[in-house]
Amino acid sequence: MYCKNCGKPMEDAAVVCVGCGVPRGAGNQFCQNCGQPVMPNAFACTHCGAQVGPTPVPQANPAAKSRICAGLLGLFLGGLGIHNFYLGYTGKAVAQLILTITVLLAPISGIWALIEAIMILTGSIAVDGKGLPLRD
Repeated sequence: MYCKNCGKPMEDAAVVCVGCGVPRGAGNQFCQNCGQPVMPNAFACTHCGAQVGPTPVPQANPAAKSRICAGLLGLFLGGLGIHNFYLGYTGKAVAQLILTITVLLAPISGIWALIEAIMILTGSIAVDGKGLPLRD
């Protein structure tokens, strides 16, 4: 084991580094596995591949569409295809809008929208028109 602050070898049972006096595990300049210098914000050592930083936390995609919003739009305005416009499925949205405008076919569009709203809310439809996953 090596000191993460100065890179000098340390005993496995050591509490502090005898070379620099820093507590074991403190520092981010050297790899604890091989003692080679690492970049301060690195995730892994480029020399031995050992993890040197915290596990990166996946960031939420700011462009992700809301599953709940899409589901509610499908329930309340689904016959007009609003949920599909929101998700980026423009072709389906226009088809639902035309079916609703054609008064005799409006019930078909309503049933279609209800089924899609349930599928969105249960996760069967999990991506938007660009293929990005929906957020909760």
